[in-house]
Amino acid sequence: MDKIQEIRNELQQRLPPAEDLQMFVRPSLILVCGMLLFNLPTLIYKTRLYLRGVLYLLFCNDKKWKQVSDSAAVFRKLRQLEGNIERKTVYFVRHGESTWNDTFNKGSHRSALVFVIGFIPGLVKSFLYEAYLILSGKLDSWFYDSPISFLGLGQVEELAKFLKTKGVNETEQKHLGILRADPGSPPSKIVCSSLRRAVSTVAAGFRDRLARRLQEKILIVPALQEISRNPDALSITPAHTPIRASFIEKSSTVCNFQDIFLNQVDMSLHYGNKPVNTNGLKRMLEFCDFLFTPSVKEKHVIVGGHSIWFRSFFQAFLPQDFDHDSKKKKVINGGIVKFDLLKASADAGTAFMIDQNSIEVVYGGFN
Repeated sequence: MDKIQEIRNELQQRLPPAEDLQMFVRPSLILVCGMLLFNLPTLIYKTRLYLRGVLYLLFCNDKKWKQVSDSAAVFRKLRQLEGNIERKTVYFVRHGESTWNDTFNKGSHRSALVFVIGFIPGLVKSFLYEAYLILSGKLDSWFYDSPISFLGLGQVEELAKFLKTKGVNETEQKHLGILRADPGSPPSKIVCSSLRRAVSTVAAGFRDRLARRLQEKILIVPALQEISRNPDALSITPAHTPIRASFIEKSSTVCNFQDIFLNQVDMSLHYGNKPVNTNGLKRMLEFCDFLFTPSVKEKHVIVGGHSIWFRSFFQAFLPQDFDHDSKKKKVINGGIVKFDLLKASADAGTAFMIDQNSIEVVYGGFN
């Protein structure tokens, strides 16, 4: 007992007095409260975002919809009715890895063991970043509408390097010409999801094209918002306002993100966020309709977006009996996949189908 008492006494001597702790805690709390009050408008807006995120987690059915009819069968029926057939060539460009991916996904750049060992330290790091962004009053987040990560910027740099190449064959040269908007190539339009990581990927990956064509703008299309209930799939940018460069992009020398966001991104269609009562299929059909409206005169469309949205699109609009990696795997970060989307219109209705023979991996592929 005497030995135990000695240990207690020694520990008490080593611990700082309660008065010293109070002298540290009180000023810290006052400082934190002062920072929150000073940045009150941003705090209120982000609180609303977090509440919306909770609503999505609890009530969103973004991944739930009834099994769609075989697009090929419906398409053939309309074709037999001598319906009008239209065609658009689409290039899916998946975003570079995000901070959400960095925290919660293993990815292809590290082993499962490394991911498991580093998960808790990575989670602590991400929450510390989030706390800093809240206290500093920045309209930014590690989790909500997660921005492109440092690894993602590297992936986008590789994409940009590919777009500068000459192409190994005639087919690749044709694709590169369209993607770069080379003189003499067919006109193309760039559209993108409203989520920051997708816009950043297009802005940085296609920066040379945008620098040559200062009047060109990346059109934000809300229907391309990722299919997920997670907060990283919700937009942090208020309706019809410019996207703000993230804390990672501000420190990057890849390109002037904020300048591109302000001057070469069209937010006129951005209404803020997908509704709670929507689902992925509704947005995919909305996007198909949009592609064939007068707003998109170009026959070639470059689409910046997300892995689950892309995979779901292939599943919904490829013939059901056609087996392809696009139905089961994800386009790699920074990858490009090309295909032709067909639209059949007749008095009986409208149907969309991907021409299964038109799918080509332009860069990267699936994993």
